[in-house]
Amino acid sequence: MKTIRIIGTTAALLLAGGMIAGGLQAQGQAKGHDKQQAKQDQQQAKQQAKQVQQQAKQQQVVTRQVQQQRIVEQRQRETQYRQVLTTQVRAAQQRTAQLQQQKRAAQNAAQQQYLVNLRQQQQRLQATRDYARDPAFSARPAYLYRRAGTQYQTTQYGADVLRQAVNYGYQQGVQFGQADRRDGQRSDYQNAYAYQDANYGYDARYVSQTDYNYYFREGFRRGYPDGYGSSQQYGTVSNGSPSILSSILSSILGLTAIR
Repeated sequence: MKTIRIIGTTAALLLAGGMIAGGLQAQGQAKGHDKQQAKQDQQQAKQQAKQVQQQAKQQQVVTRQVQQQRIVEQRQRETQYRQVLTTQVRAAQQRTAQLQQQKRAAQNAAQQQYLVNLRQQQQRLQATRDYARDPAFSARPAYLYRRAGTQYQTTQYGADVLRQAVNYGYQQGVQFGQADRRDGQRSDYQNAYAYQDANYGYDARYVSQTDYNYYFREGFRRGYPDGYGSSQQYGTVSNGSPSILSSILSSILGLTAIR
């Protein structure tokens, strides 16, 4: 009986030892698998990071190409607008002389102020501009808008200039409308030099002259009846400064954010 018990005990010990060894071996294999999986995950993360860097680098090159093209277009606009502005200043001087002969004092005063602004624009265009550091030329398109049945894109900077065009147009419309009323003239916004010229405040930046002229006139033809009729149908007056209503401004521009 003792011999049998000793043999049974020995077998149990051997079995337990085998189980422990097997467990240790399994643990070693699991650890090896975890290390291998961690290594694979690390390599995959490096590959993904490399791909992201490559994509960012490619996108940066595209951005520089777009930036350079925009700068070229900007300089072309400036050159063309300098020539246009010289002609428009001369025409504004002629209109001023006509108003003086016609003794239209209020309209002449508004015209004089408009002429001063055009001359200031000429001076600003003579300044040297460092477009390489201007963030507007590397900015992504932010808005869509439609003019004359054609859809266009513009950046946030371009959208700000279009808003400025409408606001300036409204303000000048109010002034020229008031001037015609004071001079006893009939209501005719299209006869105003400011409407015909439509370059007030434009410095050839970020948008075309055609777009600026269009939206300036849209503001002007709403400001003129408010000024002529001493009403506030399209805008308000704060501290003597007229401003177009934000709802009217939004409806004129029709900007749609690019998602």
